[in-house]
Amino acid sequence: MSPVEMFQTGLWKLQQPRELLLLRNYLCSIVTRQLSTIGPPLSLPLASPFLLRTPHFHDAFHNTICNSRAFDRLQYCTQTARASAMGEVAQRDNEMGQITQEPSQNVSTDPSALPSPLPSPSSTSAQTLVLSNSGKRMDQAGKKKYVKQVTGRHNDTELHLAAQRGDLTAVQQVLKNIDLQMVGMFSGAEFDAEVAAVRAALVNEVNELEETALFTAAEKGHIDVVKELLKYSSKETLTRKNRSGVDALHAAASQGYLAIVQVLLDHDPGLSKPIGQSNSTPLVSAAIRGHTAVVNELLSRDSSLLELCKSNGKNALHFAARQGHVDIVRALLDKDLRLARKTDNKGQTALHMAVKGVNCEVVKLLLEADAAVVMRPDKSGNTALHVATRKKRAEIVNELLLLPDINVNALTREHKTALDIAEGLSLSEESSEIMELLTRNGALRANELNQPRDELRKTVTQIKKDVHMQLEQTKRTNKNVHGIAKELRKLHREGINNATNSVTVVAVLFATVAFAAIFTVPGGSLDSGVSTAANYASFKIFFIFNAIALFTSLAVVVVQITLVRGETKAERRVVEIINKLMWLASVCTSVAFIASAYIVVGRKNEWAAVLVTVVGGVIMAAVLGTMTYYVVKSKRVRSIRKKKSIRRSGSTTWYHSEFSNSDPDPIYAL
Repeated sequence: MSPVEMFQTGLWKLQQPRELLLLRNYLCSIVTRQLSTIGPPLSLPLASPFLLRTPHFHDAFHNTICNSRAFDRLQYCTQTARASAMGEVAQRDNEMGQITQEPSQNVSTDPSALPSPLPSPSSTSAQTLVLSNSGKRMDQAGKKKYVKQVTGRHNDTELHLAAQRGDLTAVQQVLKNIDLQMVGMFSGAEFDAEVAAVRAALVNEVNELEETALFTAAEKGHIDVVKELLKYSSKETLTRKNRSGVDALHAAASQGYLAIVQVLLDHDPGLSKPIGQSNSTPLVSAAIRGHTAVVNELLSRDSSLLELCKSNGKNALHFAARQGHVDIVRALLDKDLRLARKTDNKGQTALHMAVKGVNCEVVKLLLEADAAVVMRPDKSGNTALHVATRKKRAEIVNELLLLPDINVNALTREHKTALDIAEGLSLSEESSEIMELLTRNGALRANELNQPRDELRKTVTQIKKDVHMQLEQTKRTNKNVHGIAKELRKLHREGINNATNSVTVVAVLFATVAFAAIFTVPGGSLDSGVSTAANYASFKIFFIFNAIALFTSLAVVVVQITLVRGETKAERRVVEIINKLMWLASVCTSVAFIASAYIVVGRKNEWAAVLVTVVGGVIMAAVLGTMTYYVVKSKRVRSIRKKKSIRRSGSTTWYHSEFSNSDPDPIYAL
């Protein structure tokens, strides 16, 4: 790759970090010094070289870059630019020595004394390389364009820096040098047109923030620089917006530079119109910052700016009222009192915005313009009183309560009054004062108000809905509870049945032992069957208590069998039959035992047999009689309940549900 190709493929674009910028300045300084031996001396500093519109540029560049020492230096810088610091590059310069000397009177201007040039590209029709401070290549239809050295932290040009300092002389010098460097290239009208085109391109150049030099001067308030740049500015330059979407007029209006605003509007009255997606205007920018003079100037130029709003629906009065700028609010209302009724996208008027601030004078101005706006709610139902209460503006709340048309108990969409909002505030001196003011003026809580009929209807409907939901929930809960209770009853019944079975088995065992003892009496028996020990007192005790044990065991068996429960009709029928048979077996066993007692004790001790007969008869009669009474009573109760349930079958679903799930009474079988 030739030196020229290396240069054209990107070396000129190198801007960051600083060592790359050093490399570019190094190359440009070589070209500039060579040009000084061919054409007139340059008046610009070597740190700010230009790609000059001169027939000698390509010759100078080829002659310079093809110098063997310069080319070696170029290769070295290209390889180490990103890895070397500026100090290392400077040290390398000292090691290699200076490549070129500063131009002096002794430098020969004879072309034969210069290194042999490469074929000059000036003789070809190739398109010329054009560069901007963004490092882009641009093809301008075969025309060479002016290129600037960039400096500054935002990639500012020299024109930006001069405009930022307000250095009018430097600005004029940068623009004038274009004439000097293009002398001899064109003549007459063509020269003027080319110079104007280059100046326009230079003035319209932007930095990394997309700000032109005109924007920078307007933002800093340098009126003389603004006037100078306006001489060469096009419509595009005037309306050019920076990265934040702000143009020069907005910047000047926001900073309050009245003279610059006047100059820009004189140059182009259309600059006051909205710009950007936010639909911002210079009037809004000035109103936010409180620049009354700028606001008056803009209104005098175009009163229709009053009607313009930002994308959120807020106009200049909204912003001025929020910031508490009394003079601007007065100036805007003097132009049109109807502004006080204008609302933004949230339904808020300028009064809503004013009560958020702390300037009560602004509130008074708005109320004087239209007092009825105090009761105008926003889309959330908040009036100015609600907003002022929420913001703890005690002085403004007091001012609003003085109005005769104020409704201190107005409700928001959340059904809250100003007093409800005040009670929800954190405890402070302001909140306590606001609550006192509201209470003194008859403020009530929302639940203390007589709600309108439609609100009452909504409340009743909601109550009915809540009651229905509660009943459904209760029904489901009862169902679950009954299911659990049924399961518990089942477990309980199983436990009782198990215990009953165990007791019955034991009772039968006792009865069996007692009955068998009458046939195997202690001491044996005579041939007649009478016990050999019948005359002993101990035998009599054995005989009596054995009989009592038998009858008691039989009674227990009878009771246990009688109280057995049946879940189905078939079960109940089986239990009834078994119970009757058990009663019969118990009676027969008792009679058999009494009869054998007379045989065992003999006639001499017949009284013992009589005693056993009486005791056994009483026990069995009492048990059987008691069981019969309860069985009859249970059947009568079931019959009554059945008749009642039939009568209520058409209207007592809930009763049947409860009755059907209740614990059934014991079934006594006969």
